[in-house]
Amino acid sequence: MSLSPTCYVLSIILNRLSGLSCSVYHLRLFNVEVAAYVAAAAILCRTGIEEQGTNDKIPRGISKYAVMTGFNVALFPVMVFFSGMYYTDVISTFVVLAAYLNQLRRLRPGHTESFTESALMVVLGVLALCMRQTNIFWVVVFMGGIEVVHCLKSLRPQPVEMPSFSTLTEQIKFYAWRYSLGEIHDPPLNRANPIDLVLCILSIAIAVVCSLRTILLRPGGLPHLLVLFIFVGFVAVNGGVVLGDKSNHVATLHLAQLLYIWPFFAFFSAPLFTPQALNIATSAYRTLLTPASSSSPGQTPERRLHPTNQQATKQSVALRTANRLGTNTALQTCIVTAGALAAAVAIVRFNTVVHPFTLADNRHYMFYVFRYSILRATWVRYALALAYVACGWLCWTALRGYGRSRQAPSDICQPSGSAVVSSDPSPSAAGKAGKKDTAVPATSRDDAAGAAAAPPPTSTVLILLLATALSLMTAPLVEPRYFILPWVFWRLHVPAWSSPPFSVRSGRTSSSFSQSRVPGGSASGVDPRLVLELLWFALINAGTMYVFLARPFYWRAADGTLLDDGRVQRFMW
Repeated sequence: MSLSPTCYVLSIILNRLSGLSCSVYHLRLFNVEVAAYVAAAAILCRTGIEEQGTNDKIPRGISKYAVMTGFNVALFPVMVFFSGMYYTDVISTFVVLAAYLNQLRRLRPGHTESFTESALMVVLGVLALCMRQTNIFWVVVFMGGIEVVHCLKSLRPQPVEMPSFSTLTEQIKFYAWRYSLGEIHDPPLNRANPIDLVLCILSIAIAVVCSLRTILLRPGGLPHLLVLFIFVGFVAVNGGVVLGDKSNHVATLHLAQLLYIWPFFAFFSAPLFTPQALNIATSAYRTLLTPASSSSPGQTPERRLHPTNQQATKQSVALRTANRLGTNTALQTCIVTAGALAAAVAIVRFNTVVHPFTLADNRHYMFYVFRYSILRATWVRYALALAYVACGWLCWTALRGYGRSRQAPSDICQPSGSAVVSSDPSPSAAGKAGKKDTAVPATSRDDAAGAAAAPPPTSTVLILLLATALSLMTAPLVEPRYFILPWVFWRLHVPAWSSPPFSVRSGRTSSSFSQSRVPGGSASGVDPRLVLELLWFALINAGTMYVFLARPFYWRAADGTLLDDGRVQRFMW
């Protein structure tokens, strides 16, 4: 077993209160019980995430998607396996989710900050750090980052008319000024192009620097700062981050962890990528059977919105070039893909770290994953760079969601708020005035489904990536348990699939999953991906438990002598 002292203390307290002994059976039963609490916390967290995208001050009901998501999170194979082995990961995940649930409640629309919730945030944050020190990145970086963005959005600067720009410098100065007032660029992820990610980071950075005093004095940010100070004090007193054996847990730069995580997500969350598979299959089918010169009647090719000729003549070449780049999604995607591949190859070449523990213990699945992949041949390492990028793309598109309309991208430097009002009546100015949701409004019956299908804000996903990178890149050992919390937070923010793969009335496939206007989802209201995910998890759990129980082995020397005192060895994560 592997646990922190806090896990053991909590187990003893709860077992004594329940009148149970501290036997191995009852200690493991404690983790099984906590797994049920993880499901409840995940359901409530998903419900809180869905409420963040609305302006309703009255809490919504719990959607079917939230319920099924919570159960699937609790059945995550790696966590389920170690819940029976009495590891720290289950109770650590529960405490972090409890802290996140408290954070979501504090950020609920119309909610007033209270001392009790702030104190609870500190208690849960410190308890999470006692479980595992790397939880500092989730309590402070992730939740604290979301708090900062929430603070910036609450500034709400006064609306102004958007002037006509003749040079790129004028446009940059205008939006830098708006960003400094708190008008950050934070569109929903399904309407964010690669350039929007850059603008989101820049706008938040400028707003934080210009509003630092306001952020530090905000009551909501004090709990995160206090947890950070407590953590710094612990590191100073302890002489390091790790409790216990520090020699085998030396922090190092291990960027390859940021590559391994995407195949990990893609393997366990394969059912969530059903829409991508259907879209690819549909596109391939149409390409093979539809003549290239034919077009559907009544349809016209999509055209980008550009300034009129009179406006274009008043703009500098640099400004026109920058705005065209901001609207050229294909070019941005090519640049990002090439950059991602180059970064993956560079990391594989210069920062592939193989910890001695990985190769020393053939009981763990990672031993065989490494043995038959990156350790098999040099070319395999570089070939896997394509797999890393492809799996990362699948995970990213899952966060963007399916079934909600997307607006054409607007000019570069465009903020996503509504405080900038364009005075230009031309069609091209409509995209500059702020990105409005053009989806058909959902009926009251479909409110819960519509909220479940809403993608997360771009800032939330970027902060999630930052926290994930910080929590993994310093660990030299590739351990599936380290990926549990990154997967849980990624999974909680994956929106529902609101468009069924087949039309209820006609039974024909939808022409485009990304352009469907159906807000309520399938007739049953159940995301079919979650049913497949549940079955997939059950299959993996049954397989790993069967191998663990029915396929034991013994360590033997070259001459056949039993090692490790003849104790039975079993395969595990």
